[in-house]
Amino acid sequence: MVVANEAMLFTVGCARMTRYLLLSIITLILTFFTSSASLPRSQVGAGSVSSLCAISASSASPRLCKLRQKPQETQRTLRLRRDLIGQVNQHLKPSAHFHHLHLNTTDPPGAIKFYTSKFDCEERKFLNQDAVWAQQSWLLFNKVKTAPPWELTSAIWHFGWGAEDMKAAYQKQLELGTKFFTPLTDISDILGGTSTGRFFYAYVETPDHGLVELNTANHHRFGHLHLFSEDPVAAGDWYAKHFGITLRNSTREPRFYRDHPIAPSASLMMDNVNIIIYPIQYSRKAYANHWGNNLTRISSTKGRVVDHIAFSVDDVSATLARLQTERVKILEARKSTNGGRLKHAFIEGPDSIRIELVEGAVQE
Repeated sequence: MVVANEAMLFTVGCARMTRYLLLSIITLILTFFTSSASLPRSQVGAGSVSSLCAISASSASPRLCKLRQKPQETQRTLRLRRDLIGQVNQHLKPSAHFHHLHLNTTDPPGAIKFYTSKFDCEERKFLNQDAVWAQQSWLLFNKVKTAPPWELTSAIWHFGWGAEDMKAAYQKQLELGTKFFTPLTDISDILGGTSTGRFFYAYVETPDHGLVELNTANHHRFGHLHLFSEDPVAAGDWYAKHFGITLRNSTREPRFYRDHPIAPSASLMMDNVNIIIYPIQYSRKAYANHWGNNLTRISSTKGRVVDHIAFSVDDVSATLARLQTERVKILEARKSTNGGRLKHAFIEGPDSIRIELVEGAVQE
C-alpha cells in the first residue's frame, strides 16, 4: 500500500511538473510576442528581455502570473496579454464534465419509458446497457430487488428540466397521467418584487418516488441538479476547487422564502447543468416527516433512488492521485470494466454524496 501510494504521488508530481513547465514556456512565448508587438523595432530587444525577466520570476506559480505594464503598450495589447495569460492560467484548473446521474430502480425498462415519454430525452445504449441520453449527459439505471429509499435526507434533492411555458407543460403532463409530488406553483416573488405569473415550478414524482422538477426556463432540456448541504458555500467551493466547476454565485447571508431557509447557498455551472446548493435546513423544515427515528445527519446517497452523480475526467488515475494529495476521500480505487471500455472510480463529495469519476469524454 505504501509503495502504491508513493508511486501515485510520484505520478501526479511528474504530471504537475510537466504541465507547469509547458505552461511557463507558453506564457513566455505569449509575453514575448505581445510585448514585442507594442514596441518600436528599435526597442524590441530591451522590451522583450524585461518581459522575460518579469515572467521568469512568476513562472513557478503560473496561477499567480501578473505581468508588469509597460508605458509603450497600448490598451489593446494589454487586453490581449491579459486574455492570453488568463487562458493559459485557466488550463491549470482541474477539468471535468457532467457525465451522468445513476438511479436505482426495481424496473429499469419502465423507468426508461417513463423519462423518455415525459421529458426531452431519448433511449440510447451506454456501452451495452439501456440508458437515457439527455442532450449532453446520461441517466443510467441500476436494477435493485426492493424499492430504494427516497426520503429527502441526502445531499441530492432533485434534478430537473426546463419549460418555456410552464402552464402548458403542466397541463400536458396532467393529460399524460403524470403524478405530481408538488403541483404547479407560482414563485415569481422569489425573484424579487410582488408580481406574479413570471416563474412556476412543479415536482413530478417518478415511479421510484424520485423528484423531477419542471420549472420556467428559456429551454425544455435537462438543465439542473439541486443539492442540499450543511454548508452550501463550502460545498460550492469544494466543487470549484477540485473540479474547476464555474462558481456562478455564493452567499453566506441567510435568506428565507415563505418561512423556509434558501440561503446560505451556492450555484455552479457545469456544461449545461446548473448545480444549485441549498441548506439542509430547508429539508428539515419542508420535509420534517422524512427525518424520523432521531435522524440528524445527512444520509449517504449510496443505495438511494439517486445513487450518485458522475463526472468525466481525462485520466482517472491522475485525478485520483491529485485528489488524494488534496485529502479527498477515495471510496473505490480505479477499476476497468466492460472489457476495458469503462475506467472509473468513486470518491466522496460534500455531505456524503457519492461521485463517480469516468475516464474519457462524454459520448452520445
